[in-house]
Amino acid sequence: MRVLVTGGAGFIGSQIATALADRAHDPVVLDTQLPAVHRTAAHPSAPDAEWVHADVRDQDALIRTLRRVDAVCHQAAMVGLGKDFTEAPAYVSCNDVGTAVLLASMAQTGVNRLVLAGSMVVYGEGRYDCPRHGQVHPGPRTSEDLDAGRFEPSCPDCGADLEPGLVDEDAPLDPRNVYAATKVAQEHLAAAWARATGGRAVSLRYHNVYGPGMPRDTPYAGVASFFRSALARGEAPRVFEDGGQRRDFVHVRDVASANVLVLEALAGREPGMLSAFNTGSGQVHTVGEMAQALARAHDGPEPVVTGEYRLGDVRHITASSQRLTRELGWRAQTGFTEGMAEFAHSPQRGT
Repeated sequence: MRVLVTGGAGFIGSQIATALADRAHDPVVLDTQLPAVHRTAAHPSAPDAEWVHADVRDQDALIRTLRRVDAVCHQAAMVGLGKDFTEAPAYVSCNDVGTAVLLASMAQTGVNRLVLAGSMVVYGEGRYDCPRHGQVHPGPRTSEDLDAGRFEPSCPDCGADLEPGLVDEDAPLDPRNVYAATKVAQEHLAAAWARATGGRAVSLRYHNVYGPGMPRDTPYAGVASFFRSALARGEAPRVFEDGGQRRDFVHVRDVASANVLVLEALAGREPGMLSAFNTGSGQVHTVGEMAQALARAHDGPEPVVTGEYRLGDVRHITASSQRLTRELGWRAQTGFTEGMAEFAHSPQRGT
């Protein structure tokens, strides 16, 4: 199978290209090499992959490339919370306009299989249960509560403490920041394309992806990269809030394997619709635990819990990936301790 991997020189995309090549598929890597992501020129980690240096919003380049592929793995995106809301136009342009141009080009060329890099951020907060009201959906946390160190959401009906749990794919979507809003829009665009063309589309809603090749020292990277970059500088990781935020940290090679598995299974999926799958490790750890594991493995300074926060961050979001296991047989292979020990000594982009 010949697969176009948009964003294929990036952190996740390059691992997908390698995994495709390892499975005897033929990856075609399209990447624009945004300076915010690529401090130095990068090329696909699959050495024999075809390279297309172009922006996903360049329809002419897309159409030329799509005429020679069987399926698309769409990873190109502007990621993370960024710096502030003034970057909203850039996020919408890269993520949503880019996806719209890609899908229009696929409709024009007849390519009808798509795997989309989705995200856990579409859910907002994760699952919560109130002892009195059952499953509830707390609203965004206020700056007043966060300033006072009240980090845990409470029941919107009675104010009781809540028990966090695993979110599944049927949970309501509740984007809490610009990046999250663009990821929801990408899914809606893909669903509309599938209905209009009879295409087959899957969104893999990644949880916190980490591993070798994460970018360093950029506001667009994930929390694992921030901690790893600090340790590389000989500094203590700075943990926001109280470190008790629950997350599902999934290794990038496991995410790549999920993409390849879904690409291989797409021909058998129902046409004309979008399917969504959580893609996580199935293990719950706190941000503080992750910082401690990295610091120990790196033999670096102990993490510092700062009490700082970013408005728009969610408190707890952890995945149930049982649907992906049940329907396609995928499960993560890299455990938390093993993965963090490897990541603590792995090279990062920009080093």
